[in-house]
Amino acid sequence: MSSVVDIHWSVLALFFTTLLIPFALSRYLQLKIEKELIISVARMTIQLALVGIYLEYLFNINNLIINLAWLVAMIMIGASSIVSKAKLPKSKVMLPVIAGLLVGLLPLLSVICLMIIKPTPFYNAQYLIPLAGMLLGNCLSGNIVALQNVFTSLEQRKAEYEGAISLGASPRYATLPFIREALQKSLAPSLASMSTTGLVTLPGMMTGQILGGASPMIAIKYQLMIMVAIFVMLSISIAITLTLCINSCIHPNGRVLVNMGNK
Repeated sequence: MSSVVDIHWSVLALFFTTLLIPFALSRYLQLKIEKELIISVARMTIQLALVGIYLEYLFNINNLIINLAWLVAMIMIGASSIVSKAKLPKSKVMLPVIAGLLVGLLPLLSVICLMIIKPTPFYNAQYLIPLAGMLLGNCLSGNIVALQNVFTSLEQRKAEYEGAISLGASPRYATLPFIREALQKSLAPSLASMSTTGLVTLPGMMTGQILGGASPMIAIKYQLMIMVAIFVMLSISIAITLTLCINSCIHPNGRVLVNMGNK
């Protein structure tokens, strides 16, 4: 297989001009996303450039403590993003989200590094950091959808919830239909993605490895592993997050302590 073809910065900058198309559509259709588009692209470019520079050093240093510190930072930033997008108070929801991400990520990452890929050393940053990033990145939207669904249901179906509480149900039992529905909705996109992978889509990890010169069969094995890992982590993290959120956001007497949009 051939080695990866580099992209010159000037060529990449020229490709960025294609963003003028969605920019023009926004102006013409009055979508009013021009400012957000510019800010988002600028942030993405700066952040990825800085991360690229940092990862160059991280891969060379390859220190267990530094790698773990980077993982903790990724989890904290991811949890903060989930809570912010879900528009829920950090004081009540932040710790449950962190716990869900930690319990979902660390065991899976350990299994992958210690039993499947077996890099040397096992905490090799070249594998540890990208794998953690893919797992966390694919779990953000699912957790946001799940949290929004649960607390929106508690507001919109208040009578149903309060009826169950008045009949003596515990908050955990009374919220079970909402949790079940939130899990179904948050897992649905991942299930749909798995069922169409290979026929409709060629996933990013597989495509990236093939472009990097890896054998298509090796790339497929890595893609199968990461997609299974993503779904498992998504299921675990959402289930734990929602369970802990019910404990922290609902009083034992059944009174809901938070509202959507109340930070």
